[in-house]
Amino acid sequence: MKKTTISLGIVSFLLFSGKLVSQVTPSNEDLLKRIEALEAEKAKPKEWDASLYGWVRTEYNFDSRQSAYSREFQLNLYPLDEKLDANGKDINAAGGSNFLAITSRVGIRFRGPDVWGAKATGNIEADFFGNTELNKTSGGSGSTGLMRLRHATATLTWPKTAVTFGQTWYPSVIPDVFPGVANFNSGIIFNPFGWAGQVKVAQKLTPELTLSIVAYKDREFQTANATGASANSATFNSSIPTFHGQLQYKTKTITTGVGAEYQSLKPVIESAGLVSTEKVNSEMFFGYFKYANDKIITKLYGITGGNLNHLVMLGGFAGYTEPNGQESYKPTKTSAFWVDVASANSKIAPGVFFGYTKNSGVDAGFKNLYVRGSSGPRILDAVWRASARVEFKQNKFNIAPEIEYTAAKWGDTNTEAKAENNSKDVGNLRAMVRVMYSF
Repeated sequence: MKKTTISLGIVSFLLFSGKLVSQVTPSNEDLLKRIEALEAEKAKPKEWDASLYGWVRTEYNFDSRQSAYSREFQLNLYPLDEKLDANGKDINAAGGSNFLAITSRVGIRFRGPDVWGAKATGNIEADFFGNTELNKTSGGSGSTGLMRLRHATATLTWPKTAVTFGQTWYPSVIPDVFPGVANFNSGIIFNPFGWAGQVKVAQKLTPELTLSIVAYKDREFQTANATGASANSATFNSSIPTFHGQLQYKTKTITTGVGAEYQSLKPVIESAGLVSTEKVNSEMFFGYFKYANDKIITKLYGITGGNLNHLVMLGGFAGYTEPNGQESYKPTKTSAFWVDVASANSKIAPGVFFGYTKNSGVDAGFKNLYVRGSSGPRILDAVWRASARVEFKQNKFNIAPEIEYTAAKWGDTNTEAKAENNSKDVGNLRAMVRVMYSF
């Protein structure tokens, strides 16, 4: 009896357990549905996504001559004119060098939910190239190596239209067609440089052809200051932004385009004790071309126009005295071009760069010059630069030695703000090594 009871108990337990297992253990069909649901969830686009990027960048620079520069000799522009002492020796013939890592940078790209049917993306980027203009003339005041804002943009992208707002490159800076030099000067004074607050609308006319319209305000860098002006006040005083239009054609191997700008600045609001309504109006035109395949990268860029000072180029504007004692303004004219040819090899990539810029002056009769490339009674006529580099690349690590020679022709300033007499050619040899580790 006892054995029979135990046996019945065991059988009952096994039957009950089997029923439980059959209820808990899913069928193959249920398992398949669960897997499909997980895969669908995994494949569904994230509402928010972000990625960090940047690099650690260190450069050692040696210069054979004193140059106009920005940021602790990091960004060299052009060699300074001859400056003779009492013994007839050139004071500016002295060399200099520096070791810097202030161009290291960090950024974040992010993406969020769609907005009005458009894909929404953004970007914030900073480096340590900011300062409070500590240099030889500031008597040791100020700070260097400050974090500064480079890019801060948000973009809404529809199938054929994109709208970008925030701070980013001046629209005449073309990231796809940018000098490939190792030096952080990036071909400056031959190629536009700097960032501006802006609104940009890009419209695809065809899959390859895009029309861009931009309205922007100068920020870094900005135009020259007239007498009585403060930093960037010419931009603040202007009631309208600078208008920019550009057509770009882009395929897998070719990027080319043309563009134009109209800028109207108001240097001061008061002149000779009276309300001033005088403006400096200017136009600018440019074009570029790039061909790239798996072996070679060739880039060309040309620009001409008035008052290109805000693009870190030669020139600016001149001041004229009117009958009522007030000052009026006209832009000086500048032209520049450059070419860069480099190997597309993923391990060892040599490259060469050549740039040339010319000061074409302004109308005669000016009283004051507010330009880059002038020093007292002397002014630049032209500047050219040639450089050669080799990049050694391994994964995200990059070492690039470079030799660069910049030549400048100085002369006495004539009535049209051109270099005319007592010409002097000076040159600066810069030897540098750049080391980068990107992430």
